[in-house]
Amino acid sequence: MARFPAGTNLSIAQLERILRTRKGELQRLARRRARLARQLARIDSQVRGLGGDGGMGGGRGGGGTRVRNEQSLVKTIEGVLGRSGKAMNVGDIADAVRAKGYKSNSVNFRGIVNQTLIKEKQFSQAGRGMYQLKK
Repeated sequence: MARFPAGTNLSIAQLERILRTRKGELQRLARRRARLARQLARIDSQVRGLGGDGGMGGGRGGGGTRVRNEQSLVKTIEGVLGRSGKAMNVGDIADAVRAKGYKSNSVNFRGIVNQTLIKEKQFSQAGRGMYQLKK
């Protein structure tokens, strides 16, 4: 909204008129926003009905739903390292897990994989940043 220069001498009637105008505009915008939110909710429902994610995508903001995978991250990493047969670095493990179809909304998925490798007992460190299945 427009601001008035300091020192502008407006009468009380003029100030009240400005306030009424702004309140009216605010009410119009609130009604428009509510109408658009209802339309968006209907569209999201249709998208979910067709198997989509309801418009939430993998990006940030808007609050999405948690991704569900057939296997846990630990089991998927075990499969990747088991097939490899040799030590792999964290970045390669994260890429292979994603290539295997594991889905995540994490912005820092590599960090999640690294934490999992450190925390879980079935993985051992074979060098700096290198992990393998425990023998």
